[in-house]
Amino acid sequence: MTRDRLYLFDTTLRDGAQTTGVDFSVDDKRRLAVVMDDLGVDYIEGGYPGANATDTAFFADRPKLAHAKFTAFGMVKRAGRSVSNDAGFQQILQSSADAICLVAKSWDYHVRVALGISNEENLRGIAESIQAVVASGREAMLDCEHFFDGTKGNREYALAVARTAYEAGARWVVLCDTNGGTLPHEVERIVSQVTQVVPGHNLGIHTHNDTENAVANTLAAVRAGCRQIQGTLNGLGERCGNANLTSIIPTLLLKGEFADRFETGVTPPRLRMLTHASRVLDEVLNEAPNRHAPYVGDSAFATKAGIHASAIVKDPETYEHVAPEAVGNERKLLVSKQAGKSNILAAIDRLGLVIDKEDARVGALLDEVKQRESSGYSYESAEASFELLARRHLGEVPQYFSVDSFRVMVERRHNSSGELVTVSEAIVKVYVNGDAEPLWSVGEGNGPVNALDFALRKDLGRYQKFIADVELVDYKVRILTGGTEAITRVLVESYDTSTGERWTTVGVSPNIIDASFEALLDSINYKLLKSGAVAA
Repeated sequence: MTRDRLYLFDTTLRDGAQTTGVDFSVDDKRRLAVVMDDLGVDYIEGGYPGANATDTAFFADRPKLAHAKFTAFGMVKRAGRSVSNDAGFQQILQSSADAICLVAKSWDYHVRVALGISNEENLRGIAESIQAVVASGREAMLDCEHFFDGTKGNREYALAVARTAYEAGARWVVLCDTNGGTLPHEVERIVSQVTQVVPGHNLGIHTHNDTENAVANTLAAVRAGCRQIQGTLNGLGERCGNANLTSIIPTLLLKGEFADRFETGVTPPRLRMLTHASRVLDEVLNEAPNRHAPYVGDSAFATKAGIHASAIVKDPETYEHVAPEAVGNERKLLVSKQAGKSNILAAIDRLGLVIDKEDARVGALLDEVKQRESSGYSYESAEASFELLARRHLGEVPQYFSVDSFRVMVERRHNSSGELVTVSEAIVKVYVNGDAEPLWSVGEGNGPVNALDFALRKDLGRYQKFIADVELVDYKVRILTGGTEAITRVLVESYDTSTGERWTTVGVSPNIIDASFEALLDSINYKLLKSGAVAA
């Protein structure tokens, strides 16, 4: 059966850049453009040339793309000016883009209040702008801003905007849910109406996530006839974000009627790069990945309960909605006090360890995990600590070093400028295995844990080269019991800047500094183990 082609339009580099706290550099944009091109999207919107220095520089030296059309964004010509006399429009027209996506008002209220022009003048501006793009030899498309609100306010005028762009030569007329307030049943009904004046194969959909319906709205639009899909990687975007391509793409390729009816430029082998693409964006933003993100999150295919874990081992297809490998992710059977033997065996297998399921060490490890979790430990989020625990049970963790003592001091004093500051200092005494003399290290930080981290990683002798690029990037504390002798659990996330690897370790103690130090020790031992360091 012949399937309809859907075209994927990635607007991460423009819409995503409008996210609070996000500021892409030219190098960031170039890197992400290549990642999305490798994934197989059809259009990559690079930004608005002429609007800011970053976008102008990006278009001046466009990325080398093997598949996607490099697309510029901009506004239709301004009212009262000709196409040739609008400097901003001309800068877009003269850019290095393969395609140009213009935005225009489709709600008559905005035409009247925001633009202060007549409905007819707005339509003339749209037609002349689209014709100018077509005449330049580039593919033209129009984003119909606030289209769904416009349809509710003045259906005939919103349809006139879409029809005008199409008749002027627009390859794509994109219907935008700009404020994210439209619901799926409304999207499907309105798109169906638009297909009466613009063919579905020339319609696109652009949704925002303000009601948590951006993905659902996009799929509803596809069902109703739209064949271009606009969205961002990881759902990045202003306010609550845009339609999440990281969820939309695998749904289109792997789910029911969408997989049966449609095809995209993302092939099954390319789809296996999806999780990697998601993580690259997180790395560029210097953010921890969303563990609970559909398809690509660490927890997307994680199972905690022992009864489910046992079933998944025997029959994964009925317990997972898609195979994790299809999107480049992996199955995780978490280790916790709710775990059974199946979880432990699966976790050991994931570590690449070979052990008979009847080996007494499996039961001993399960017993210790349950005992430790009863006293406050949690291994479902601290897999690095679990791996050390499991390997120690099997005698596979060398003794790299031992800490003889540590001391932390916090002092509040006036600095040389007379300012009142709080300074933390830590001193650590370490014996590296095989050395008779201890190593003393002193570290200062913006808190006692930060100071301890600096001191511990400052000098490990022959092992220093293995941890030189390790950073502490996240630190979480939870008080498990109340009172003056409260039990504290600390989770530490570490990051290797040279490899991009992240791992999490756990420590538990009535003393928050002691719990933190335990987690830091696990972090360093884990890194040494994974790096293949050899004990003396």
